[in-house]
Amino acid sequence: MNTDERNFRSSYYEKCLINSVEENKSLNKLLEDDIRNLNKLKQFCLNYTVPNLHRNCLWSLVMGILPLHRNSTDYIRDQRREVYEDLLRAVSVLRGVDQKKELVMHTMWLLESNRLWHGNANATLQADDTHFIEIMRTLLQIFTNDVETYWIAKGFYNYTRELKKECPKLKEQTQILLKREDLSLFNRLEQLGLFESTSVLLDNWYITCFAGVICETVLVKIWDKVVGGSRKIVVFLFVELVKDIRYLILKQSSLAEVKRLIETVEDPDGVIVNKAIKSLQINNSEVDYTH
Repeated sequence: MNTDERNFRSSYYEKCLINSVEENKSLNKLLEDDIRNLNKLKQFCLNYTVPNLHRNCLWSLVMGILPLHRNSTDYIRDQRREVYEDLLRAVSVLRGVDQKKELVMHTMWLLESNRLWHGNANATLQADDTHFIEIMRTLLQIFTNDVETYWIAKGFYNYTRELKKECPKLKEQTQILLKREDLSLFNRLEQLGLFESTSVLLDNWYITCFAGVICETVLVKIWDKVVGGSRKIVVFLFVELVKDIRYLILKQSSLAEVKRLIETVEDPDGVIVNKAIKSLQINNSEVDYTH
């Protein structure tokens, strides 16, 4: 590495560090206000990478799990914990409940939602239940406090219900964007039937926000944007995913093979995720699609 390249890298990393410090200071100030500003908290989620240390608190505030009035935080947090513990105790005496944590919490959710019939969680398992379990499984890899994770999973699941309603519009935006970005890739995916009304592949990825598809440690940066209010981020993530493996996709002869390829993509350093976020931000500055 020559001197100029070293100087550039040093300058780049120094700039990133400065920006990160300033962003942390800004977030700390927002969180320390006596009455937290919801719009500013959402904007932080949209515009910056949320620090791991503050993600559970920030998401909980935006989702309404914790109150915006700081003086009420401890009381509400205790109430949330008591509800969680009551549900956990109730579920622990049921027979036949799978002991995997995400399934235990799914059963708790069913009980709380009055959807647990005869104490059998599996008897009522539907597509929406599968979505909840995938979301819970992902969040358990991100957060360490089970009480917070349970409440955040419920809050995030509610966001995905909005995504479910908007799937037709999001799929239409996907086609527009992919045509513009890579026409050959779009044509191949269209030939394989990805955009047909009978295909639910995109729906499932979008509704779960790619839970179980992308590494949790980088996927969480996409979920920051969803929490902040951007639903179209899933469109940009999909487009960057398929562009990353375009040459492999062009060789495939079935949608099942494309599904397998996409669901085995590795992005441990977040390169694809970062490209998706950058594309979203550029797009926001140019065209205002509906969130």
